[in-house]
Amino acid sequence: MLYLFGASDQTYQYASDYLNIYLVGTVFAMVGQGLNYFINSQGFPKIGMCTTVLGAVLNIVLDPLFIFVFDMGIKGAAIATVIAQTASAVWVVQFIVSKKAILKLRRSYFRFDFALFKRIVSLGLSGFIMSATNCLVQIACNSTLSRYGGDLYVGIMTVLNSVRDITTLPVNGITNGSQPVLGYNYGAGEYRRVRKGIVFTLILGAAYSLAAWLMVLLFPGFFLRLFTSDPDIVLHGQEALQIYFFGFILMVFQFSGQSTFVGLGKSKQAIFFSLLRKVVIVVPLTLLLPKIGFGVNGVFWAEPISNAIGGLACFGTMMATVWRKLGNAAEQKSV
Repeated sequence: MLYLFGASDQTYQYASDYLNIYLVGTVFAMVGQGLNYFINSQGFPKIGMCTTVLGAVLNIVLDPLFIFVFDMGIKGAAIATVIAQTASAVWVVQFIVSKKAILKLRRSYFRFDFALFKRIVSLGLSGFIMSATNCLVQIACNSTLSRYGGDLYVGIMTVLNSVRDITTLPVNGITNGSQPVLGYNYGAGEYRRVRKGIVFTLILGAAYSLAAWLMVLLFPGFFLRLFTSDPDIVLHGQEALQIYFFGFILMVFQFSGQSTFVGLGKSKQAIFFSLLRKVVIVVPLTLLLPKIGFGVNGVFWAEPISNAIGGLACFGTMMATVWRKLGNAAEQKSV
């Protein structure tokens, strides 16, 4: 399985050592992340933020301790991550069963409701597909990069993904935070507010994305050095990073359009555009572009091209369907 993700004979052992330990903490990661949404939805965003901060800070503190002081190397990094995930899970559970929580977790709630289950799955399937297709894209990228560029470019892609994850966090926060607001106002028949929420989300996300894009274009070495000290990765990764982030602002159209579909309960549209950008556009381009003259850089060009096509298609469809209907509904209500 690790070879499928692009691991070579030189990197396989490191990946295996880390993954075998990391998988132990999967249940804690799911508990911490999953139940944290119930804390936020009850109006305790500070507690929810502490869940994330606790795990991140603890991981940062424990990493050098296990890696260097205990001389455990990559296994130490995995152990530090599992401990951090466990601490976050304990923090979440102790709060959600405490008196401070409005809706406490009780044994009597552990009943299966198929109708509710179906509704939850339909709305959450979009996010799941996005994560699953990210794995598919990663397989395609790593296997292609290992063929055209070797371990060096597989390492560069790993760093680029880390930079992307950090830079997209604010946009994810903005769009995910807009979903309950859009859904609440839609259910209340406040269609003008829904439209204002969509515009606000788009403008705020676009402003941040533009600033982040410019920073990456101007200071690519700085962002690479945040995640690696390898001089070869920093040297060869700068061009790759600038290509990978080209047109980064267009990604906000995908996030904004998709969050609107999810917030208004239109899960089918959200799922479709998740699959369109990753499976239909990114994966074929990742495999094709290196073969038609782009070489190793073709893998990195696949991302901005998909952002442009997929993002504009998603947002354009939302404007032609949801936005127009909201406008008509708002006019009828005001009559």
